[in-house]
Amino acid sequence: MTEAKRIMTMDDFEHRLLVGCINKARTEYMEEGKPTEDIDDLLIKAIDAPTKKEKRKADRAGR
Repeated sequence: MTEAKRIMTMDDFEHRLLVGCINKARTEYMEEGKPTEDIDDLLIKAIDAPTKKEKRKADRAGR
């Protein structure tokens, strides 16, 4: 059985906000002495997420 992948589209501000929130949760877990391996993996995925350039609509009807 394969795992379902989820794709999110966000702008630069939203991406920075997400990374900041994950990092804050990681810090809180560290202060409480809880394991952070899963949060570390999620943080790395969020930081290394590829960007996708938007395709321009072909406006060549006038040519």
